[in-house]
Amino acid sequence: MNLGRFPRISLAHLPTPLEPMDRLSDFLGGPRLWIKRDDCTGLATGGNKTRKLEYLLADAMEQGADTIITTGATQSNHARQTAAASARLGLPCHIVLEEPAFEPSESYRTNGNILLDRMFDAIIAPRPNGSDMDAEMETLAEQLRGEGATPYVIPGGGSSPVGALGYVGAALELVYQASEIGLAIDHAVHATGSAGTQAGFVAGLEAVNAGIPVRGFCVGRPSAEQDAMVIELAERTCSHLGLPGLVKPSHIETDDRFIGEGYGFPTPGMIEAVTLLARTEAILLDPVYSGKAMAGLISMVRDGAFRAEDNVVFLHTGGVAGLFGYPDAFSSAD
Repeated sequence: MNLGRFPRISLAHLPTPLEPMDRLSDFLGGPRLWIKRDDCTGLATGGNKTRKLEYLLADAMEQGADTIITTGATQSNHARQTAAASARLGLPCHIVLEEPAFEPSESYRTNGNILLDRMFDAIIAPRPNGSDMDAEMETLAEQLRGEGATPYVIPGGGSSPVGALGYVGAALELVYQASEIGLAIDHAVHATGSAGTQAGFVAGLEAVNAGIPVRGFCVGRPSAEQDAMVIELAERTCSHLGLPGLVKPSHIETDDRFIGEGYGFPTPGMIEAVTLLARTEAILLDPVYSGKAMAGLISMVRDGAFRAEDNVVFLHTGGVAGLFGYPDAFSSAD
């Protein structure tokens, strides 16, 4: 499989580190825990979307685009990284942001990712919760075309077959790093939302027959819906790679037990996980994605889901800027 045949621009600091979390492992009394640091991709505080944007913005440039449009929640990590990448390339960036289902605090509305969006000079278009965001982006695209622009629309999370190539590459990178240090990975876990990370990651692992099961911890949808999204995108990604039929439904595993009240709502497990990782490993998670995924991993360790000799890799998808939109959630952390 040759990813080099797909257009790509360099935005990320790669490879990202693969590190042991020995203090967390000792604290939990569980298996050997590792972390793949995709919070260290470098662009605008880092995160997983930067890998996707390397392919998406290269595709945009090939198509002659002069304007970028994307979408996300108010505190979207993807929107922040897209705004930053667009600024790097000198492209105007419009981000259509969906208001949360909860009553947001002043910090949520003005701090964290949205503060950075404004610093990168993104043009922000808020929409009510529950809006059809794909339709909203297309309406905006039509408006901009009428004004003479050539917009390129990036779906939420950068989750398309083009964007998912970033996580095909991440899977190959992880397998190589593990081989270099003689690490046999028994399990990998991460947060799953718009499906592009899991779809690309599983496709990459299957392409090299890595034999590593992947569990995605849902952040907004029930497992049945998330499974369907991931397999559909994984199948389209494999077709884009010229490997149709590579990923099967049996390769997709998600877990919806740690969502709480819904997308973006803090949970006690997330607060514990973010606080615990900060105090044992000095690594910061985010409240929407990686914090809930780490809560899931901690629960699995406590429930005895792994053997003592297992090596478990947590894929850190980034999002630290989002912490600053949720200061009240951590005000009573002890």
